[in-house]
Amino acid sequence: MSKFPHTDEAEPGAGRAELSVRIPWGAVLLLAPGAVLALTTGPDFPCGGAARVVLRILGVRLLLQAGVELRWPRPRVLAVAAAVDGVHAATGVAFGAADRRWRRSALLDAAIAAGCCLATARNAARVQPSRRPPRSTR
Repeated sequence: MSKFPHTDEAEPGAGRAELSVRIPWGAVLLLAPGAVLALTTGPDFPCGGAARVVLRILGVRLLLQAGVELRWPRPRVLAVAAAVDGVHAATGVAFGAADRRWRRSALLDAAIAAGCCLATARNAARVQPSRRPPRSTR
């Protein structure tokens, strides 16, 4: 329920479990991509600098998305965020299927994105669309 009855904003942080995953995961990808790669591909897997850059970009995207969702928790914004996470999950599954070397890493990331997609979509459905106050008959 919004504290402003005629707006479509959710209460800040209300039912936003995906943010408790999205924000730390984005920070880890941004700040420690090498550690994530070592844990998900194995310490002997040759991960070049490009893989670290990709993870850092992904981390920035996740943090920016969380910021947008916190600032504008409206149904349309949350629906777009859920769609972005859904596309992310689908591309992770496709990448994991296409390249066996990256499968474990890609599928882990796809699972996190899918969870965020479902949670964000659920929250988008819960937020009430804006309603205009009734017009005065005066």
